Amino acid sequence: MTTEPRTPRPILDQEAVLTHLHDARRHQTPSALWTVVGDVPVLLAEVDRLARLLSRTRWDFANLLAAGQATLAADQDGESDPLAYLRDEVAQHRTWVPPDTGELTQ
Repeated sequence: MTTEPRTPRPILDQEAVLTHLHDARRHQTPSALWTVVGDVPVLLAEVDRLARLLSRTRWDFANLLAAGQATLAADQDGESDPLAYLRDEVAQHRTWVPPDTGELTQ
């Protein structure tokens, strides 16, 4: 197992968005306000991306939990290879490529 964190990295410059917001509050010029409005689509895209990642994480957890339960039941039933359920699910998890990043998760 790797010790690298798997936290998704933001796709936007949060500091820049905050700076735009503070400038718009401070100056209240049309230019400053339009700059903040221009940040909205980027923020919405980030919310959507994080929602998709959360959904995928929940599915992964549910699938791994189901595989673990199937493994325990198979062991209790005396199947010859009860770990097959868990091996299959872990193998699928290791080869999944996240959308929009092209990075392989392991």
